[in-house]
Order: sequence, then structure tokens, then C-alpha cells
Amino acid sequence: DVIMDLLMKKLTNSIIQIIIFSLIPFLWWLITSRKKMNFFEWIGLKKVNNIKENKLFAWIFSVLVLFLIISVFILYSLKNVNIASSEFTGLGIKSLPSILIYAIFNTSLPEEILFRGFLLKRIGNKFGFIVSNGIQSLLFGCIHGIMFFSAIGILKSMLIILFTGIISWIKKPMVQYYQVGLYMQLPIFFQEYVMLFN
Repeated sequence: DVIMDLLMKKLTNSIIQIIIFSLIPFLWWLITSRKKMNFFEWIGLKKVNNIKENKLFAWIFSVLVLFLIISVFILYSLKNVNIASSEFTGLGIKSLPSILIYAIFNTSLPEEILFRGFLLKRIGNKFGFIVSNGIQSLLFGCIHGIMFFSAIGILKSMLIILFTGIISWIKKPMVQYYQVGLYMQLPIFFQEYVMLFN
């Protein structure tokens, strides 16, 4: 069954992806911070408290609508390029579980652990939040743009770098402004939304 095979493939890939992206952060935590707090709290996966709900969700909704509009334009520019979501084309609603697993566990969670949960904090300890957020956003954007460079050329690759970099840059201040500490649930939701609509 094609749908079941795809689901199992996404589950397997997600587990591998999470392990790979968590390896360096885990080893770093093991050496430097395991006596101070558990790994999940250290990386930012902890309970969210004191959210100013009305303003927060109004802000999230506004940003999501804006990026959805921009993402439609970018997807149009990539219409003849084989991208990650292409394998779901034509499979209908039955592929939704596989899409959700891919969006949340194969991309959003691993990338949040590495980029916002690890790199942002480590660089931030040395250079402060503004510099660290800029660096991790640039790295995040470049990785996504480089993947398409050979297929779409430099101009469209730069567009992807800019778009994904801005997404990465804006997510952390959004969480930082509304609550204390590093919480990753909202950035994961934000990226999941973009992935699902792409």
C-alpha cells in the first residue's frame, strides 16, 4: 500500500532526523549542563507559562498570513522543481498523516532543536541575542537555498535564502517578546504551518 509505505518511511526518517540533529546538542548538554537541568528543559522543550494570549495570537495570525502569501509566490517559482513535498502530490487526504509527521517531526522539531534550541543559545551566550539570532537565521536560510541552487540558479536560491532566513529570524523574537526563557513550541508551530502550506 503506497500510503502505508509513505507513512512508515516518514516515521523512520523522522526518528533518524531527530537523532542526527539532536546528537551535538545532547553531547554538549551532557558535558556542560547535565547537572544543572534536564536535556529537554535545556533545549527549550518545556511548559509554556504566562503567555499574553490575545496579543500573541493576533501577532502570530498576522505573520502567518503574510508568509503564506509570500510562500505561494515562491512555490510558483519552484513549480517545475522537485521539492520535498512533491512526493505527496496526487495522494489526496489519505496522505495527511504522512504530511503531518513530515512537517512536525521530520523538519520542524529537528531544525528547532539544532538552530533555535542549540545554536541560538550557544552563540547568544557569547555575542548576545541580536547577533546570535542573525547568525542562526543566515545559516538556516543558506542551507535551504543551497539545496535548490543547481536546479533553480542563484537568483531564485537567494529568494529562498531570504524567505527562510526571515522566517527563522522572526520566530525567536516573537517568542522572546511574549514570554520568559527559551520555549520552542511556538516556533515549531510556526514552521509547521509554513511546511504544511508548502
